[in-house]
Amino acid sequence: MGAGKQLHAGPVTYVVLTVFALVSLAPLVWTAIAASRTDRRLAETPPPLWFGGNLFKNLEAAWDQAGLGTAMLNSTIVAGTITISTVLFSTLAGFAFAKLRFRFSGFLLLLTIGTMMIPPQLAVVPLYLWMSDFGWSNQLQTVILPTLVTAFGTFFMRQYLVQALPSELIEAARVDGASSLRVVWHVVFPAARPAMAVLGLLTFVFAWNDFLWPIIALNQQNPTVQVALNSLGTGYVPDQAVIMAGALLGTLPLLIAFILFGKQIVGGIMQGAIKG
Repeated sequence: MGAGKQLHAGPVTYVVLTVFALVSLAPLVWTAIAASRTDRRLAETPPPLWFGGNLFKNLEAAWDQAGLGTAMLNSTIVAGTITISTVLFSTLAGFAFAKLRFRFSGFLLLLTIGTMMIPPQLAVVPLYLWMSDFGWSNQLQTVILPTLVTAFGTFFMRQYLVQALPSELIEAARVDGASSLRVVWHVVFPAARPAMAVLGLLTFVFAWNDFLWPIIALNQQNPTVQVALNSLGTGYVPDQAVIMAGALLGTLPLLIAFILFGKQIVGGIMQGAIKG
């Protein structure tokens, strides 16, 4: 193969990619199909394989029963705040571990990575008692505060900046008289932008879908989307079609976010790979 020769995908590649795409989309398509049917039709055998006519009726029922208006607003506040703070603090901490020299840096990095090995379920009880001491029970800051920065985000940004940020750029900025804040703003952030975009998307998805801690810390009067959707499964005979409609509504913001920013994120990854 000659240098610089462009590679072309063959028929097998398209077949494999099509199969993977269909398998990945199958759960979402089935959710939409189930949300458009009645509960009685979903209980029949064989199950429906195409859309029905009750989609908007079920969506309205799920919206009203779960109070998704307030839940959507709360989840947007929670997920947005967690995403911004995690990306900002993780980038700063990752830069410090990657390029700055200070005492016990190796030990602190090892300690940070070690916290990823601790199951989050172990921290639920002491964390709840801590938030109660602050008087924050059933308030959104109870969900936001524990995840303002993550060990994964710090390690992810550190690994990226080790390769993507040449030390010579930092030294040149220092020689030009740039302060630490200007170095971070004009050198570190531009170099870290591709990884920041990826980390932001992953963090937003995780924060939006988080269920364990919000169901413990919040109640149905001030819920996030996942806590609100939990109320659809209560009752003697839960309506599966309405539950699926609620799940579809809870997924739509994630799909919209990926449609709006997916191209920029993929482009940022490719740009970072070329620079690396």
